[in-house]
Amino acid sequence: MAMISTRGRYALRILLDLAEHQGESDYLPLKEVAERQEISEKYLESIVKSLVQAKILKGSRGKGGGYRLMKSPKECTLGSVLRLTEGDLAPVSCLEEGVVNCERASECPTLPTWMRLNSLIQQFLDSVSLADLMEEDQPAK
Repeated sequence: MAMISTRGRYALRILLDLAEHQGESDYLPLKEVAERQEISEKYLESIVKSLVQAKILKGSRGKGGGYRLMKSPKECTLGSVLRLTEGDLAPVSCLEEGVVNCERASECPTLPTWMRLNSLIQQFLDSVSLADLMEEDQPAK
C-alpha cells in the first residue's frame, strides 16, 4: 500500500500552520512557518511552489511578503492536497489513474476488495478539511 511521503505530510503541516496563523498578517513568511514546524525552509519552498501553482496558496514577494491560503480551511481537504503532492493514492497499482487495465481484472478475486478500499480512502480523505484538523484537541505524538 502506498504510504504518504514527507512531501505530502509537510504540505499539510504548512497549510495547517498558515490556517492557524492567518489572522496575524496578510502574508506569513515561509521562514516563520519553517521555524515553527522545524522543517528546512529550502524543502518547504519546493512544496509551496506546487501549492501556489494549484491556487491553494498565494505568494507575495518583498517586505511583508510570504504566503496565505487562497481557500478557507473548510474548503481545503486532505484528499485534494495529498493528490496534488503524492499523485495517485490508490492502494494497489492496478487502480492507479492512467494504468492500462490488467488483463486479469475480469477474473481477479481481490479486485473488488481493492476497489472498495480505494473508495473508502478517497472518501475519507475528501471528508477531512484543514478546519477539521484545527478543531482537533491535541496532535498525536
